[in-house]
Amino acid sequence: MQIPGHIDPVAVPRAPTLREDGRVDLVGLSKDQIRAELEAAGLDAKAAKLRGKQIWHWVYNRGATEFAQMTDIAKAQHPFLADHFVIGRPEVVEAQVSSDGTRKWLLRAPDAQDYEMVFIPDADRGTLCVSSQVGCTLNCRFCHTGTMRLVRNLTASEIVGQVMLARDSLGEWPSQPEGRLLTNIVMMGMGEPLYNFDAVRDALKIVMDGDGLALSKRRITLSTSGVVPMMARAGEEIGVNLAVSLHAVTKEVRDEIVPINRKYGLEELLQACADYPGVNNARRITFEYVMLKDKNDSDDEARELVRLIKKYRLHAKVNLIPFNPWPGAPYDTSTPERVRSFSNIVFDGGISAPIRTPRGRDIDAACGQLKTSSEKKTRAELDRLAEEKQAALG
Repeated sequence: MQIPGHIDPVAVPRAPTLREDGRVDLVGLSKDQIRAELEAAGLDAKAAKLRGKQIWHWVYNRGATEFAQMTDIAKAQHPFLADHFVIGRPEVVEAQVSSDGTRKWLLRAPDAQDYEMVFIPDADRGTLCVSSQVGCTLNCRFCHTGTMRLVRNLTASEIVGQVMLARDSLGEWPSQPEGRLLTNIVMMGMGEPLYNFDAVRDALKIVMDGDGLALSKRRITLSTSGVVPMMARAGEEIGVNLAVSLHAVTKEVRDEIVPINRKYGLEELLQACADYPGVNNARRITFEYVMLKDKNDSDDEARELVRLIKKYRLHAKVNLIPFNPWPGAPYDTSTPERVRSFSNIVFDGGISAPIRTPRGRDIDAACGQLKTSSEKKTRAELDRLAEEKQAALG
């Protein structure tokens, strides 16, 4: 769904880049799509249904990347399948590990576009932060990703591929319901998921399928900056937990740091949160709130946040996120004392407001820091940088 406007232009849908060898990548395809592709390759309907079910199990439950691994499919059929199909993974350009165990991967698509994903291990869970777009369109001023231009949406294959690659790296095949390291997924990587709705929905349905990756919808969170027209649809068609990048409690401040607020204001956004399907005290909306020094971190703003949540009768909690600096950022990090005071006021108002511990800062993997280091600059940008360097030299 395209939503025009200078504040939040969205990617124009375009066909994914085809493989040079003409083979079809099965990762990211639904059961029905796999069956249809098998029929298109020449199998009759009955055989396609059987083979599709077998392939689905091997790909999503056992993590197979070669048809030769599929022992319940006759060896004579392996060459046919390998000639027509591939079980792909994103190309890994770089993999980094933080001192706190956080992992970040720089991935490259067949059309040479780069994107990133992050895995955050904790004592009781392991969370994969998944990207939905190459770049971002929303230009949130505290977010490094927002300084990138939006290149394109990721496909369902590229979204699911991030989960598959993480499972590969963590050694989590065959898929198990218990004891896994990767327990949670957050659509909080590069991009605005609700501006790539169809691909995100289709990818998450595959991730949640009980016959495959089998992650419960209660362990998946979709984060939006406030694309109000798509929020109810996300609740109805995907049904995962909702996180909202709030970051301010007044129009003036939110207009500045989350520019989409100029299109869908605070009141409209909070009403959409109140209307989100399935929200209750056991399944709360999460408000993300980046703490910016002298911008949105006063005691009065904490009290206003409590007032707004109560006014709309929201089942909600607030994640307070110390700002993660990056070169050229226009803001500073709130002091620990200021963050603690803000948190205490919200807690005293009866609303949970934990302070998130920054993770992966040393590899630029923390919240708001994702931006591919290999980003290609335009000729004009290179010329401008050269002029600035020359001017600095006198």
